[in-house]
Amino acid sequence: MTSKTDSPPGIDTSVDAARTSARATRRVLTVSPMPPEKCAYALARYSRSPDSIRDSIEWVRTHDSAKFLESFYFQYGHASIADLGHVVMCFEGISELAATEVEDEQLWDGQARSSRYQDFSKSGFVTPPEFDAAQASAYQEAAAKLLAGYNQVHARICDYLAERLPRPESMKPDAYQRNLRARAFDVARYLLWLGIPTGIGQVTSIRTLERQVRRMKASEYAEVRELAAEIAEACAGEPACRWDPNAPAEAVAPTLARHVDSDEHVARSREDLRTWARENLPAYAPEYTQAVDLLKPADTTADIVATLLYPATERPYRELYELARSWSSARRNEVIDAALGSRGRRDDLLQNFRGGPYVYDIVMDIGAYRDLHRHRRCQQFRQPYSARLGFETPDAIADAGLSDSYAALLSQTSNVVSNLPQPGAQYLLPFASRSRFLFKMDFAEAEYIARVRSGVKGHFSYRKIAWQMKEKMTELEPDLGRLMEATPPWVEDPLQR
Repeated sequence: MTSKTDSPPGIDTSVDAARTSARATRRVLTVSPMPPEKCAYALARYSRSPDSIRDSIEWVRTHDSAKFLESFYFQYGHASIADLGHVVMCFEGISELAATEVEDEQLWDGQARSSRYQDFSKSGFVTPPEFDAAQASAYQEAAAKLLAGYNQVHARICDYLAERLPRPESMKPDAYQRNLRARAFDVARYLLWLGIPTGIGQVTSIRTLERQVRRMKASEYAEVRELAAEIAEACAGEPACRWDPNAPAEAVAPTLARHVDSDEHVARSREDLRTWARENLPAYAPEYTQAVDLLKPADTTADIVATLLYPATERPYRELYELARSWSSARRNEVIDAALGSRGRRDDLLQNFRGGPYVYDIVMDIGAYRDLHRHRRCQQFRQPYSARLGFETPDAIADAGLSDSYAALLSQTSNVVSNLPQPGAQYLLPFASRSRFLFKMDFAEAEYIARVRSGVKGHFSYRKIAWQMKEKMTELEPDLGRLMEATPPWVEDPLQR
């Protein structure tokens, strides 16, 4: 045995031995970042053997992770393996419309650039690939007018707020100006539109990424389909950004890149449901009645049928649910069969078959939806974006004397939208446009949204929605509604962010 006095200078072997022992008995071990597919392989092997994670990582160093994933994930269907590797990916210069499609995953972690805090006046805009030269020209001319209106509204609202909200002595001038500009962006953003470019950063598992790519490849929008192909291409190559530029690089997720085809079931069921609705439902003229409606469906089949038809129509959920309740079993099954006629052996049931005890049907502006869309502990569905439900007008627009110019600009834009082809025309819809969105959730999520989104730091558009969510719950479930904390929209603190 080597004594402490025999150790090399500066080395305490008794301490080193204690540390070695601690490492040997440590129950929590961290693992540094690894290529996603190798990480998935290492953790999958670890779960299938008695070896330490150290041994599993060493094993992966000398074995082919692609061969393992080809066999166990893609051939044998061990889908949970793909949850063990995560990919960090960013999208730059994509439209707000495409960003919404990218983010439309329940098991998704990420953030997009905020239209509340950043100046979009110099960002340009995305022109839909579907347009020919004449259509693109009409779109770009209208988009340029919206951008000019955005700048004018922001400048005028900044002046208006400075007159209305003098700087408190306790607030520094630069902080005061930042707050005024941010509040002015809250108003000006109503004139941003779905073709404005943005950026997104996301962290997803390989399985979520695969589902995202397949869904996006089935999109109606060419830009979204192109992005799906670019995701696969990026996964097949080395990362564009590396923390250590000198470290050896390898492909991010090459096996995934070889196995992502379009989700044809999603695309075909979407068209089959639209066809069924067009041929079987009575005529309907879209109208704006109330911002928030809440139901607690008692008939599960009618709820599923209504949810299947909701994105295929422009009708309120309540009407579709009551129709489905009145139908025979055979007629309900027509809708379900239309949705499932293209389903293959490996296709999951559509998201429309999922639900929650409470169903909120919400008519709100697109800007508010982009914020509430972040709440993923619920099932979300949206109807086609359009201008048929009109536009929202912030109170500050009238107070600042901008009502006429604001309304005229939106009217001109709506006329251009109506003359552009579908899909593609939606890119020109301003954030002020009202659309219909369905949120199905449990009580805990309803309470969370109402509490968090009604706070004074929030945007006034979704604050109103959050408050009405609480009010509707109190009407429907008084004993539960009293448990929901929400700040009334008339309680304000404009200089607090």
